[in-house]
Amino acid sequence: MIKRISIGLLILALSTSCVSKKIYNDLENQFANLKKENRAISDENAALLASKKQLESEKEALKKNLDEVNSNLAKVQADLAAAKDKMKVMQDSYAALEKNSNESLEANMKKNRDLLAQLDAKAKALADEQAKLNASSQRLKELEDLIAAKEASMKKLKETLSKALNGFEGKGLTVEQKNGKVYVSMENKLLFNSGSWAVGAEGKKAVVEVGKVLGDNPDISVLIEGHTDNDPYEGSGPIADNWDLSTKRATAIVTILGENKKVNKQNLTAAGRSEYSPLASNSTAEGKSKNRRIEIILTPKLDEISKMLNDF
Repeated sequence: MIKRISIGLLILALSTSCVSKKIYNDLENQFANLKKENRAISDENAALLASKKQLESEKEALKKNLDEVNSNLAKVQADLAAAKDKMKVMQDSYAALEKNSNESLEANMKKNRDLLAQLDAKAKALADEQAKLNASSQRLKELEDLIAAKEASMKKLKETLSKALNGFEGKGLTVEQKNGKVYVSMENKLLFNSGSWAVGAEGKKAVVEVGKVLGDNPDISVLIEGHTDNDPYEGSGPIADNWDLSTKRATAIVTILGENKKVNKQNLTAAGRSEYSPLASNSTAEGKSKNRRIEIILTPKLDEISKMLNDF
C-alpha cells in the first residue's frame, strides 16, 4: 500500500512542476512515517507469528499431557473397578466369617484355656525341677567342698609323714600322694631279712614313726600290703609260700602300729599280695628288690561322701 502511495506521489510531483517546496517536504515526511509504520507493522506481524507458533507448540504439549492424563484416568478407573470387586469379595468373606465368629471364638477360647492349664502345669513341674536342681547343686557344692577338704587333709598327712620319715630317706622308703590316698612304701631291705617276717630295728623305727602320725589322725583307714618277688619261698617252718610270707609280713607291721595306744585298731587291715602286684620287672635283681616291699596305704574315711552320693 505504501508503495502505491509513493508511486502516486511521484507521478503527482512529475505532473505538477509547480508544487511548492513545503508540500514536497510534507509528502516526504509522510512517506518516511509510512515506511516507519510499515516496519513496525512487519515486526508486530513477525512477533505474532512467533507467538502463534509458540502457542501451537504449547497446544500440542497440552494435548499430549491430556492424552496421558486420560490414559492414567482409564487405568485408575480400571484399578478402582478391580478394587471394588475385591472389596465385595472381602465383604462377602467377612460376612461369612462374622456369621461363624461366635462359635470360632468360643472354640479358640476353650483351646486357649486348655493351653494355659497345660502351661501352668508345666510351670509348676519346672519349678519343682528347679528346686530339686538347686538342692542338688547345693549338695554337689557341699560334696565338692568335702572332697576338697579330704584332699587338703591327705596332702597335709603326706607332708607330716614325709617330715616324720625324713631320716629314712634313701633307705628304701618313699611317701607319695595319688588317687586321693597316701602311699608309704618300704622295701624289705629296710624291714626284713630274706625269708623272714621279723621286723629289724631300723625298720621298726620307721613303722613307729608312721604309727605316731596315725595316732594323731584317727579318721584314716590303713591298709598294710605285703609284696614279694616271684622267687619261690624256700624256707622252712610255718611258712607255706610267698602268699603266706607276704601276709605275715603285713601282719607284723600291723602289730607294731597297734602298739601305739592312740592308733585305732579298727582302722587297720593286713593283706598279702604275694608276687602279683609288682612295681618293676622280676627279670633283674634291682626290679626284684623294688617288688619286695610293704605298702601302707592311707585312705580318708569316705562315709560322709558315700552318704551324700546316695542322696543324689
